[in-house]
Amino acid sequence: MYKIEKNHTTKLLMDLVSIESPYFKEDNIIEFVCKWFEKNNIDTFVHEYQESKVTGFKGKNIIVNLEGKTDGPVICLNGHLDTVQLCSGWTFNPKGEINGDRLYGLGALDMKSGCAATMIALKAFVENHKDFNGKIISTYVSVEEGPYGMGTNALIEEGYLDNVDFSIITEPSAGFTGNEYPDICLGARGGYGLNIELFGKSAHAATPELGISAAEDAAKLILELKNVEYIEDPQLGTGEACVIGVESDGGVCSVPDYAKINLFWHIVVGENEKTIIKEIEKAIKRSNIECEYKINFREAPSDGSKGFLPYTITGEEPLAKEFIKTVENLCETKPSISYFQSIGDFNYLGSRLNAPAIIFGACGGNFHGSNEYVELESVYITAKVIYEFLKNTLCN
Repeated sequence: MYKIEKNHTTKLLMDLVSIESPYFKEDNIIEFVCKWFEKNNIDTFVHEYQESKVTGFKGKNIIVNLEGKTDGPVICLNGHLDTVQLCSGWTFNPKGEINGDRLYGLGALDMKSGCAATMIALKAFVENHKDFNGKIISTYVSVEEGPYGMGTNALIEEGYLDNVDFSIITEPSAGFTGNEYPDICLGARGGYGLNIELFGKSAHAATPELGISAAEDAAKLILELKNVEYIEDPQLGTGEACVIGVESDGGVCSVPDYAKINLFWHIVVGENEKTIIKEIEKAIKRSNIECEYKINFREAPSDGSKGFLPYTITGEEPLAKEFIKTVENLCETKPSISYFQSIGDFNYLGSRLNAPAIIFGACGGNFHGSNEYVELESVYITAKVIYEFLKNTLCN
């Protein structure tokens, strides 16, 4: 009988972190993961997709399908193999360096930790349980950190996840929220990328009163966006409109007749494209700008990937309740319950499959920054939790 050991998760995670895999460049790590499963007698399917509308990118996902002998729940495990780009400021080796119980490295926390945990859990499950009920669909996707969540979006739109009853996304929930491990996220805010174009009137900089400055109107509007009336959700809190860029240029000596405000707008349940437009138009009215305007949501590959919809679950759903119980029993403590404040593939799984989705993973810090690290004990425990949940749910 295979027993999950801490050195197993640590060794696999070190191997994953040592392979550079920034989004759009995941081929090497996908090859490694396929060979690892093959070595452990687990069949994989490499799903190839192309996003042809916006980027033209051709990507790959790995799917592990484990079929039980009788009907039962369909459990989806989801994780992404890509990372953000390497930033400056590292003092540890971004390809992996252990210091105490911490593994430092790019993607060590977000989220190669979660991928290592599910890989080891699947190895244990396959070796220890030849007969079970239901089905496991474990997905290791590309371009989660890049635009549109392309990998998971393609799996959904091509029907690979149609019959899922419950999703576990092993993103580092404790690492994201800052709560002590174990922490379970029962939902997340959503969000949209968009811009506001402002069209003014050019004039000589010596006589600005003869023109309409798009730059000045942009400044007025940005200030009014601080006064947006957000819906308050009891779990997710409120949304947030963040200005992520401003463009305007009047040349050497002219009033600028054009400006663009780039935004990322986080939303909660009950908010959507229409509510965003409504609040922008209210802010425009309050700011008394003179420019004409146009609101543009970013171009997307498909209707389903225009934005990331927010979602919450109660935790009382049967499979969610069983998962929480598994965490509590294995960790010998009640997990904290939280809700993630930003976006990821979990939004797609939680809002588009009509099935509950939870986020559960390791603890650590500095994700998307220099000296990212994960606490190795939490990776090991996460693997054990996933294994125990699969055993308890599919083998009884």
